[in-house]
Amino acid sequence: MTAYAAPGAHEEDAAVLLQGLCMRFGKREALRGIDARIRQGGITGLVGPDAAGKTTLLRLMAGLMRPTGGSVRLFGMEAASLLADSPNSIGYMPQRFGLYEDLSVRANLELHARLRGVEGEEREAIFARLLSFTALAPFTERLAGRLSGGMKQKLGIACALLGAPRLLLLDEPGVGVDPLSRRELWEMVGELSRGGMTIIWSTAYLDEAARCPEILMLDEGRLLFSGPPQDMAARARGRVFLLSPRPAERRAVLQEWTRRDGVDDVVVQGGSLRVVLQAAAPEEIRARMAHSGGVPVEPCLEDAYMSALGGMLRAPSPFGRLDSGKNPDENAERIVARGLTKRFGTFTAAGNISFSVRAGEIFGLLGPNGAGKSTTFRMLCGLSRPTSGQCGVDGVDLLRAGSAARTRLGYMAQKFSLYPELTVLQNIHVVADLYGVPRKRQAVRIPELCAALGLQDALHQRTEELPLGQKQRLALLCATLHEPPVLFLDEPTSGVDARTRRDFWKHILALTAAGTAVLVTTHFMEEAEYCDRLALINNGVVIRMGTPDALKEECARTTGRPNPTLEEAFIACIEEQRATGGTA
Repeated sequence: MTAYAAPGAHEEDAAVLLQGLCMRFGKREALRGIDARIRQGGITGLVGPDAAGKTTLLRLMAGLMRPTGGSVRLFGMEAASLLADSPNSIGYMPQRFGLYEDLSVRANLELHARLRGVEGEEREAIFARLLSFTALAPFTERLAGRLSGGMKQKLGIACALLGAPRLLLLDEPGVGVDPLSRRELWEMVGELSRGGMTIIWSTAYLDEAARCPEILMLDEGRLLFSGPPQDMAARARGRVFLLSPRPAERRAVLQEWTRRDGVDDVVVQGGSLRVVLQAAAPEEIRARMAHSGGVPVEPCLEDAYMSALGGMLRAPSPFGRLDSGKNPDENAERIVARGLTKRFGTFTAAGNISFSVRAGEIFGLLGPNGAGKSTTFRMLCGLSRPTSGQCGVDGVDLLRAGSAARTRLGYMAQKFSLYPELTVLQNIHVVADLYGVPRKRQAVRIPELCAALGLQDALHQRTEELPLGQKQRLALLCATLHEPPVLFLDEPTSGVDARTRRDFWKHILALTAAGTAVLVTTHFMEEAEYCDRLALINNGVVIRMGTPDALKEECARTTGRPNPTLEEAFIACIEEQRATGGTA
């Protein structure tokens, strides 16, 4: 992709031409003079943090809004004119699942076909192709609400494809989808693009953006970059290093480099730390890196992205001063699962799950959608009673003293579960009172946590009006306000950008340093690298357990793949289990 060309230049081969595009909502500028050109055919990634303007731009392209200033031209026509002339030329899948969960897969397809005027024999032929293409043919009578995350996204794409659009707009289709399902989505979209369709894939995940031949990168409504992702990544060349501290020192070294001036980013990468220096980093920092054994490596898109945003957020975390972890016994088992089993009739959702999590440890539950992670998670939180087995939190048996155990844990749900009609501050006070946090403690702790999590300017805003990143920050605050010794995090950073994700993990690491035991589920493998140990669950059973590096080393041995990523190890384990008929 080239940078914006003058009006008329190469317009004949442009699928999308943005000229001085502006969009305001009251005083807020969602888009600020965007100039860009997207060629026909292929996949273009629309990248940026929360509230960058990605969804606004997609909705303008879809003709759902008119811009405040500038123009959006699609295939040489204004968006509104194109829709009036050829309404099926644009397919749009919104960020939130926009289909009817109480209708079946087929009923949803039939409804969207009628809306698009696709009827008769043509409709049945299209249905057959789409159901085959998305592998949903065996599930036509299943209610959409009972589909896994990956299957819901496939159904959303199928409905968006009705009418054979020339332009397909996908708003964060990879959110909440496991790596295997995400790979299948990419294969589907890749096939569409090879057939000549123009696809715009919006994402906050940089590993997804790196797969796109071209990207548009937004931040606060401005265009930061337009072009191939490798060109953006090259901007960090010569500034990216891997450090390999001893395992016992890894978190201390992480904190040390996070605090250093001249550093844009530090992230855990298995047993190593990936450090990105600033372009103008002083020579003493580079010398310190060399002295510490830093090995220069090729940059990736995320390295350059963090630098483009100004680096990681440096405010210290207040969570390291929690009372829950005073002088923690590192050998204390804070979370215990022994033979946990949950059956629904003849179906076993989780079978004989056993593990423990020590004080100060981060334990990750990984697995495809529908593997049994959430069932296991809910049993350990006391939200679902197991059919058999034992579970305990901080020494309290959940089956015998559930109320007492639940006061010892904090829980951040996958779906935002606070009161949308209340303000941020009202939600915080409700949670504080429910957990019995003394008013004097609230007066000290609430301002401190709000400042650390960047919520002080939103205290009197209705919670439903918050962008996703701020909702997640509020949920983390409420889960930790009563200073629990155990923290359950169910996909805590799903859909948030890399910078916000770094900030979340800064706070989580501070909690573990104070002795908190953390159990986390995630579909994002770069996030799973922060875990001390992982359990990989599929078909209701644990098929692998170990450190992230151990899982990658096993993948290298069994597949012959050199230096596999954790995502590659994840997929290899699932495929191996499927090849052996679902046994561990």
